[in-house]
Amino acid sequence: MGGVAIYSTRLARDVVAQLNFVTEDYLPGYGNVARAEIRTTEQALALRRLIIVYLEAPEDRQRIDALQATFLEKGRATDMEVAEARRRIAHQLQASGLFGDAVPLARLDTRLELLDNDRRRYEAEVKVGIEALEQRDFVAFRRHLRTIDAIRDDINHKFDTARADMLILAKAAANQTRARQERVIRVSTLVMAGAAALGLVVAGAVSAGLVRPVRRLLEGAKAVERGALDTVVPVTSRDEIGTLTHAFNGMVAELKLKERVRETFGKYVDPRIVESLLDNPTVAGHGGERRVMTVFFCDMKAFTTFSEGLTPTNLVNFVNHYLTTMSAAVRIQNGIIDKYIGDAIMAFWGPPFIRDDDQATLACLAALDQMARLVTLRQELPEVLGVKRNLPEVTMRVGIATGEVVVGNIGSDVLKSFTVMGDTVNLASRLEGASKAYGTHILVNEATAARTAGTIETREIDSILVVGKAEPERIFEVLGRKGEVDTTTLTLRTHFAAGLAAYRRQAWSDAESEFRAALGLLGTDGPSRVFLERVTHLRETPPAADWNGVWAMTSK
Repeated sequence: MGGVAIYSTRLARDVVAQLNFVTEDYLPGYGNVARAEIRTTEQALALRRLIIVYLEAPEDRQRIDALQATFLEKGRATDMEVAEARRRIAHQLQASGLFGDAVPLARLDTRLELLDNDRRRYEAEVKVGIEALEQRDFVAFRRHLRTIDAIRDDINHKFDTARADMLILAKAAANQTRARQERVIRVSTLVMAGAAALGLVVAGAVSAGLVRPVRRLLEGAKAVERGALDTVVPVTSRDEIGTLTHAFNGMVAELKLKERVRETFGKYVDPRIVESLLDNPTVAGHGGERRVMTVFFCDMKAFTTFSEGLTPTNLVNFVNHYLTTMSAAVRIQNGIIDKYIGDAIMAFWGPPFIRDDDQATLACLAALDQMARLVTLRQELPEVLGVKRNLPEVTMRVGIATGEVVVGNIGSDVLKSFTVMGDTVNLASRLEGASKAYGTHILVNEATAARTAGTIETREIDSILVVGKAEPERIFEVLGRKGEVDTTTLTLRTHFAAGLAAYRRQAWSDAESEFRAALGLLGTDGPSRVFLERVTHLRETPPAADWNGVWAMTSK
């Protein structure tokens, strides 16, 4: 029994030695080659960004220096990964008798050495190309760029080949380890067959102890692959398998925590922002940047009066249902909900979440969708509030403005919010408030109207000077999608435009006639009523000689 135990122990140690090589050299070596390929791709991306910055005017030297530093850093990281991979290969060659793959390993090491030479040639060609670009020699630069791309493609191919070869060697080593392990089990079983019953029990326990943890770990990995993040594989040993099992359980716990963070905070912050912060934590440390974006404010009309007649429970139920309904319209159009302010919703559209050309159109479509959903919301009021009579009329106003904002992580050292701020944000809020004065539902600024000219029907309402701004703004009402607005509304828009033109040239009688014609088509048209009142007032109290038709708003 002692001899059998010693023999079995020696065989088991051989398996452990092979397993150590697989876990400490082959798999990490494959990881080094894979990361080296990733770093070369990141280096190529840094080069492309550097070229773009060189072509921009005026030249941003600070960004150029930063991108050049990034390019060199990625090159050094690639060299480090290749060097580490070669070190592991050298270690494997010293003990190649374990797997008998000395020739493929030596061939792979030579290929990695040649890759180093190719990379030196690549970086040298990049240096010459950048010098040509700095001298504005675009002919030479394009020639060098073609050479750079060719070298880069060749490096990619060679890295792919090296990585594939390394994976083949790692799989072969793992298969040999598994085969060796199976041979250990078979030999142990045959030898123990001639021993006493106690020897058979001991041998079975040893062999089972080698296989079961691996199988449990494999079953656990398959369970996690299916999405079972509650999986915990018991740690039954202190060897490499035990260490690997402990690390596996830690990894699953981190995945579960990350998924819980995504799920929980996705209810408080837009999931796309949560995804960006979790996948790239460094984003949280960046400051703001100026971008052209479209900002959106919507608010329920007379909410304070409406809420006074509701119990706290009914009020919360209604507000949650209302915000859920209106938020859905924003999310369907790929908007980012910035915050809820009571019953109001602030949202924004713009890069990097959507294309720049689509932002204004999507915001207007979200507003039109909200107006359509109001019809269904009013029908659901009895069920939501639990009453069937004396139901208030639910309506809302929307303000949309497109312009330059500061966007980024704004806040204190302990609490930040990914948001937008600036004059455009204030203007969108003021336009939502201005709808009350004009009796409209959706008001947008001139930039938004211009961007949506091909998809959205609008009518110019006025030129106003909102509170807090020194320059007047032309404002427009959103009427509907192109091709979906009825003829009566379009005719009303024509009369209103003629009346507005007459109003601006102080032709009060002509303006009054056109506005009355508009009211004849739609008696509830708020802007026409507002301008009729203005015409009456200005006819009795003529404006100053330098009057330019701009109306100053006195409230927010």
